[in-house]
Amino acid sequence: MKKILQTSLLVLGMTVFGQTKEDSIQFSKISSEILNHGKGYTELRDLTKNIGHRLSGSEAYEKAVKWAEQKLRDAGADKVWLQEVMIPVWVRGKESLHIKASNGAWKSLKMLSLGNSEGTGGKDISGEIIMVKSMEEYDKLSAEQVKDKIVFFNYPFKQSFIETFKGYSDAAKYRSTAASLTAKKGGKFAIIRSLSSAFDDVPHTGAMRYEDQVAKVPAVAIGSTTADELEAILKSQKITAKLNSNCGMKGEKLSHSVIGEITGKKDQSVIVVGGHLDSWDVGEGAHDDGAGIVQSIEVLRTFKKLGLQNNHTIRVVCFANEENGVKGGIQYGKTVKENNEKHLFAIESDAGGFAPRGIALDMDDTKRKQIQAWSKLFLPYGVYNFEEKFSGTDLYPLHDMGIPAAELMPDSQRYFDIHHTEEDTFDKVNRRELLLGAVAMTQIIYMIDKNW
Repeated sequence: MKKILQTSLLVLGMTVFGQTKEDSIQFSKISSEILNHGKGYTELRDLTKNIGHRLSGSEAYEKAVKWAEQKLRDAGADKVWLQEVMIPVWVRGKESLHIKASNGAWKSLKMLSLGNSEGTGGKDISGEIIMVKSMEEYDKLSAEQVKDKIVFFNYPFKQSFIETFKGYSDAAKYRSTAASLTAKKGGKFAIIRSLSSAFDDVPHTGAMRYEDQVAKVPAVAIGSTTADELEAILKSQKITAKLNSNCGMKGEKLSHSVIGEITGKKDQSVIVVGGHLDSWDVGEGAHDDGAGIVQSIEVLRTFKKLGLQNNHTIRVVCFANEENGVKGGIQYGKTVKENNEKHLFAIESDAGGFAPRGIALDMDDTKRKQIQAWSKLFLPYGVYNFEEKFSGTDLYPLHDMGIPAAELMPDSQRYFDIHHTEEDTFDKVNRRELLLGAVAMTQIIYMIDKNW
């Protein structure tokens, strides 16, 4: 009886849990507009091919700031501005890693220093490699066993997780802590197995951190097949590693996040949609996070193109410095608090430009259930998962203030094959999958704007 009643109400155009037949029609209009006329794919090509990777503090990042400012104006934003952010400046520089057996010649290994790692000052640092497969195994080693050694943390990305972000989270502690763990016991530098779901020789970078009052020794990553080969050799031989790296922190500088909005017709309560404009200094930053940037701009463009009269202000934020500091997200949250701006909802796309499968909801149960009640509207577009509870990294300051936050959840199976590598390039992005992500984000913002 309940299902019959709900169906009847939908046919009559009446609201059931905040959704109507009109919403279904509007969803279709949003999808048709973006899939037929969306500019996100061509804009991503422009960003990745004409600017490329965009590490915070680099000249390329500053070019991206100007690029995003213009694209938001082109999309029809009523207001566009730059938000000042003090960001850390990290530079990679020339780097190399070699290994050799006792009587052998030096062999070069493909590698990348981890982001924020200090280098060797351009000097060679060498020592014997010792390998551990887990934190527990490392904890059992004495300082005497580690002193003057190079520690190889060979912890594999767990393939058994269907949701690959769980595999990434499981392995991420090795990237973030390897250097300080090594330094505490007197080691010279750390090597980690890349946080990769692929079986290839591509090293993955990504942020690491140093503990206070602990020596800042270098940390580098190697690809999966190199890690396997090194493990095999270490079973029968002593291996010496030699690192030469010019990377390191170079202080701070003033930079900017880029913000554009269309003003609400009813009030100026804010709905945020965003991604991060920076990327690592390898590849082109296409999936991470050029995709999220162009999808967010597409949301604003679609509202303007379809003449949707938004009740609340819809604001696109292109966050600075997500990769190695989250300073853009922190500054945005600080400004919201200082200005006492009311925010209704915030969503970020920072999980790649693959086909959308769901939207994670990081909010109280009342809000979650309201959004989950709209789930059938999303099913025709391949979006079905509204059960996860997390949100984008840049949004955590807003979430900590009690603002409902969310993150677009694309299909994750290929993401960690290329994440933070030279392989994250425009050619890995499919036009329809990218634009379908923009469709889902526009649709949920349409529903939030109408019902909250």
